[in-house]
Amino acid sequence: MSTYILNIETSTKACSVAIHKNGTLIALKESVTEKFSHSEKLLVFVEELIENSQIKLSDLSAIAVSMGPGSYTGLRIGVATAKGLCYGLNIPLISISTLKSMSLGMSLKKKGDLFCPMIDARRMEVYSAFFDIHNIRKRKIQADILDANSYKNELKEKVIFFGDGSDKAKEVIKNKNAIFITDFYPSANFIGMLSYQKFLDSDFEDLAYFEPFYLKDFVTGKKN
Repeated sequence: MSTYILNIETSTKACSVAIHKNGTLIALKESVTEKFSHSEKLLVFVEELIENSQIKLSDLSAIAVSMGPGSYTGLRIGVATAKGLCYGLNIPLISISTLKSMSLGMSLKKKGDLFCPMIDARRMEVYSAFFDIHNIRKRKIQADILDANSYKNELKEKVIFFGDGSDKAKEVIKNKNAIFITDFYPSANFIGMLSYQKFLDSDFEDLAYFEPFYLKDFVTGKKN
């Protein structure tokens, strides 16, 4: 039996939607813009993918969404859309850690001892975590204020820093074991590689109570 999962990623400037069949990508639509336009693009992307992949919404077995951390507004739009589709189609909701999916995506491209996905927060702050080559988290997800002494313990090994927050890290961290990759954003493709296993495990969210993992409270008037 074929399992189709619609995967949604809106935690950063990237608006990304993918459909996976039994964990294998069959369709992807995404864009990265300076302005958050997820509210205008997300449902359009979903409709285009459904049409181009020649399946029906009723063929979907589940909806998976990036749970954060990341942009407060982006996460709210992604989760609200995913919940709405789940309610309408009577199918389960799956959540995937944004940083874990990023780490998986980077581990398929680069070799390193540790992978540190970074999402830009405010000023010199980033949301980050550390994962090994097997995508096992080695340090909890947290908000870090960067300086020249950041991650000294981890940098005893080769660390790949990546994501839209790694620009900040590159400015202050000077270590031969640090590798910085800045042109990398979360993608629904990486979510799809993880959501199928959660589907097989029946690891679903409660539609009524699930909320994104914001990590920090939203501050009115500040750029997210």
